[in-house]
Amino acid sequence: METIYTWYGHATHGLKVGESRLLIDPYFTGNPATTVKPEELSADYILITHGHGDHIGDTLSIANRTGALCISNAEISTWLRNKGLKTHAQHIGGGYHYPFGYLKLTQALHGSALPDGSYGGNPAGFLLTTPEGKKIYIAGDTGLFGDMKLIGDEGLDLAVIPIGDNYTMGPDDALKAVRLLCPRHVVPVHYNTWDLIAQDPQAWKTRVEAETGAKAVILKPGESLSL
Repeated sequence: METIYTWYGHATHGLKVGESRLLIDPYFTGNPATTVKPEELSADYILITHGHGDHIGDTLSIANRTGALCISNAEISTWLRNKGLKTHAQHIGGGYHYPFGYLKLTQALHGSALPDGSYGGNPAGFLLTTPEGKKIYIAGDTGLFGDMKLIGDEGLDLAVIPIGDNYTMGPDDALKAVRLLCPRHVVPVHYNTWDLIAQDPQAWKTRVEAETGAKAVILKPGESLSL
């Protein structure tokens, strides 16, 4: 069963696990880092790390069109269900077996207010174990925290982490995160969308590969990595 990760720009991701199509934080409309339109994509599942507009993004329009199951914390799931969407609520530390694998919510150090100002619960990351045993960690928007070491103890095939600074980890803390996570591959995200989070991913890649055992993969928006 092939697993393919796609970066659509900013902090929007796609995963194809076998026949299951996942979108994570589907922010396309108004996203200056992507050229993809939300109506061009299909999804069986939509995963949302937290409630900020650049993450919940086009969830409503995509889920209404595709019938995708939306997976997030209980507060965001309730907010989406009240808008007529299908949801599955989880919380940090809890996991559930889906057709695409075992999905566990991890902590993230960030905020989570929803676009209308209502409470969005705790922000989260996602740790996915695919049916064939691949381990993928989508950190979401977060600062550095020491318990990334526990996530790394899972034996990660891929870690997807922010490097943009200001709102999330910057390059220095993201490098520390790689040391804690010890992934085989790491993809940097949440950078260069706006000048405020401008970074040099190639310089960061050089540091990662000189100072850790991880392979840093720099993707352009729309590019994919096969695991």
